[in-house]
Formats: sequence, structure tokens, C-alpha cells
Amino acid sequence: MKKKSAIDNTINMLDTFGEDRVLGVSIKSLVAIGMTVAVAVSGYSMIKRDIEIAKELPIPPVTKEEFRLQTEIIDNAILETKEDISEIKEQMNRMESRLFENSRR
Repeated sequence: MKKKSAIDNTINMLDTFGEDRVLGVSIKSLVAIGMTVAVAVSGYSMIKRDIEIAKELPIPPVTKEEFRLQTEIIDNAILETKEDISEIKEQMNRMESRLFENSRR
């Protein structure tokens, strides 16, 4: 097998050039590469813009004072519920003792 010379390689490269080829890459490939780069740059800039918007947006829906008051109200409601449950237990105990006394008769 005969080794190709540099001139033969150059001639073969020149044969692949034509009006639809630039530096051995077809126009379709160049357009595809350009579109890919454009989409990547556009996506990057959109993400960057969305991040900047997101940095400004998170305004807390509840202030610190409102949160403290809501927590206090919830705590009071829990304590009231505990008291109510204690009262209900006492009433149940009284009812059980009455039932027990009535059943002995």
C-alpha cells in the first residue's frame, strides 16, 4: 500500500471543498452549530435573569411580629384544649362512678 504524500492529501481536501462546504464542514453543520450556540446562550441568559428576579421576590408573607403572635395564639389554643380535655376527663370519671353506684343497687 502506497503512502499518500502531503500533496495528495491537500488535493483530496480541495476536492471536498465546494460551494456547500466551508473548511470541510457543510453549511448545514455550521447552521446547526450556530443554532446550538444561540440556544445555549439564550437559555443561560434566561436562567440568569430568572435568578436575579428570584433574589428580589421572596418577600416574607408573614412578618416576625405576626409570626410571634400566631405562635402565641396557637400555644394558647393548645393550653385551652388541654384544660377542656381535663374537664371532660373529670366529667367522665364522675359519670363512671355514678354508673358504677347505680349498677350496684
